[in-house]
Amino acid sequence: GGTFVAQYRCYPVSFIDRPQLENGDKVILPPSALDRLTQMMIDEYPMLFEVTNAKMKKSTNCGVLEFVAEEGVVYLPYWMMQNLMLTEGDIVKFQYTKLAKGSFVKLRPQTKDFLDISNPKAVLETTLRTYTCLTVGDSILINYNNKRYYIDVVEARPNSAISIVDTDCEVDFAPPLDYVEPVYEKPAELREAAARKAAE
Repeated sequence: GGTFVAQYRCYPVSFIDRPQLENGDKVILPPSALDRLTQMMIDEYPMLFEVTNAKMKKSTNCGVLEFVAEEGVVYLPYWMMQNLMLTEGDIVKFQYTKLAKGSFVKLRPQTKDFLDISNPKAVLETTLRTYTCLTVGDSILINYNNKRYYIDVVEARPNSAISIVDTDCEVDFAPPLDYVEPVYEKPAELREAAARKAAE
């Protein structure tokens, strides 16, 4: 069967007026991709792909929604292009991949205002239903109440890239990136004792 590898010029999904695709990790590939996948007897759904920007040595994983792009072109959610440091018209490599079903993922909001929304965990779980996989090092986008929140994928098990379709994946939160621990002043006598000990 070999493996499916192809290169495309990438453009954001906004170019084809499909802004809803910004919520999630599904891309639009050309019909020839489906033909090749079918010939290779690859018919597992969801189909997963490793996406690589070779120039910047950055890669991630994604699913596919439809095969209706023009030949030689792929449409990606803009947040994914940002993760891969891609600009419009850049060449991106697609390779068919299989990922283990995730059992655990740790996510870190980039800003603490995400925790101010009424039920961040519920919002997150709803958002994750539009994703097929998660890759450590990526920042995924959550649109909620006309506001954008970026969430970093900091840990995943069993591997650094996992499939999250039809899985009972445990989700854990790390403190937000801009969270500052409150500073407690030690009482003076403790400070002096510590200073004395350090001087010994």
